[in-house]
Amino acid sequence: MADKDSWPEALYDLLRANGVTQFCYVPDAGHKVLIDRSLADPDVHSIPLTTEEEGVAMVAGADLGGDRAVLLMQSSGVGNCINMLSLTAGCRFPLLTIVSMRGEFGEGNPWQFPMGQAVEPVFKAMGVIVLRAEQPSDVIPCVTAAITMAYQSGQQVAVLLTQRLIGAKKF
Repeated sequence: MADKDSWPEALYDLLRANGVTQFCYVPDAGHKVLIDRSLADPDVHSIPLTTEEEGVAMVAGADLGGDRAVLLMQSSGVGNCINMLSLTAGCRFPLLTIVSMRGEFGEGNPWQFPMGQAVEPVFKAMGVIVLRAEQPSDVIPCVTAAITMAYQSGQQVAVLLTQRLIGAKKF
């Protein structure tokens, strides 16, 4: 079971053990360990994006090429993906995205609240299954379930890493 400090490392290991070879991301402190480890891993492609919706297309392309990808983004980027999520739903591409949340527990930046509060309803409106990790012991079970749902059942799944888990940024 992952503890407070080790869950990001365990999460990367879980993704790799399940064949994820493409890590698509917009730089984000909440995904620092995943991004840094993917950059250092010679057996994966670490793909920086200019905007989050590019990641939806990258995940679909990975599936078409026989690979597995994960889209890493912050909650503020979910709004950028709304139209592109119709691609995964309409074409039945699996989607695994891990979202570092803002605009909830302990948030001090008022600009983060609107999208942070809209993430779950927006995903659900687009047919994306939402799982929430609130504490370190939730991360591996949630992502394991999401991997099964996405890659074995062809579903679109988002795991939300909540601010209770990752902490609120200080300003």
